[in-house]
Amino acid sequence: MPDGLGAPLFEPLFDRVALIGIGLIGSSLAHICRRKGLARRIVAADASKEVRTRVAELGFADEVAPSAAEAVRGADLVVLCAPVGAMGPIAREIGPHLAPGAIVSDVGSVKVSIVEAVAPHLPASVCFIPGHPVAGTEYSGPDAGFAALFHNRWIILTPPADADQKALARLSAFWTAAGANVETMTPEHHDLVLAITSHVPHLIAYNIVGTAADLEAVTQSEVMKFSAGGFRDFTRIASSDPIMWRDIFLNNKDAVLEMLGRFNEDLTALQRMIRRGDGDGLSELFTRTRAIRRGIIAQGQETAEPDFGRRAQEE
Repeated sequence: MPDGLGAPLFEPLFDRVALIGIGLIGSSLAHICRRKGLARRIVAADASKEVRTRVAELGFADEVAPSAAEAVRGADLVVLCAPVGAMGPIAREIGPHLAPGAIVSDVGSVKVSIVEAVAPHLPASVCFIPGHPVAGTEYSGPDAGFAALFHNRWIILTPPADADQKALARLSAFWTAAGANVETMTPEHHDLVLAITSHVPHLIAYNIVGTAADLEAVTQSEVMKFSAGGFRDFTRIASSDPIMWRDIFLNNKDAVLEMLGRFNEDLTALQRMIRRGDGDGLSELFTRTRAIRRGIIAQGQETAEPDFGRRAQEE
């Protein structure tokens, strides 16, 4: 079945791409680099020996390096795909080994804290352009990756004001070739936008599922037995990588707390409507929020299929 990814490029965009951290995003990047011929050589590195062994077994990288420092030697593109909390230590390790002119990027879901953690450890001879592919599933690890993960999804780049424009264009071309749509914004704006579109929804999901887990002992398995579609989708979100999401909340706390404050105000207003029997107010709210869903579908970021938009992973 066609995957919409197009044919391989005739000429690779990079000679050596080093992927540091091989979870869902790192392995998916390796798959699409291989599928589209985006790099002449794909080098993978991970702090876990078990992960490195599995990557070698799966064969989607040309080389599995024993360390991040070894992986980045001679690389003209380095992508940090590790949890947010690990970005600073990785940058400290690889800094002295980066090739002059190399582009360094990342895939973290927060940007201000990553810039603060990574930039001080990078030499002036490299170009640091932070990034965030707004794509993912609830699965993690090297087996979770697939080439179509970024197809028609957004990659947000947050280049510094003095970023080399040729390097930015090259990195943008890389993500476009991977099937993504490219947007640029400041790190601060990114963190505020993602707080409401991703981080707070995950926090709410973790909280609701946690409440249900507490009720489970009282209801004697009825929570699971009579789980409706809405709750099942919350459990899907709440099954995401706990280390990754712990780091996201700790590193984007200001924006998350700001959005949580707004959410609590709106929730109080909703409670008031229910208490007062304000049917018109509820209908107006639900109609307005329904339009958001339709807009997401219209932009191709979701499907209207009755499966909550979940698709089988494409190999």
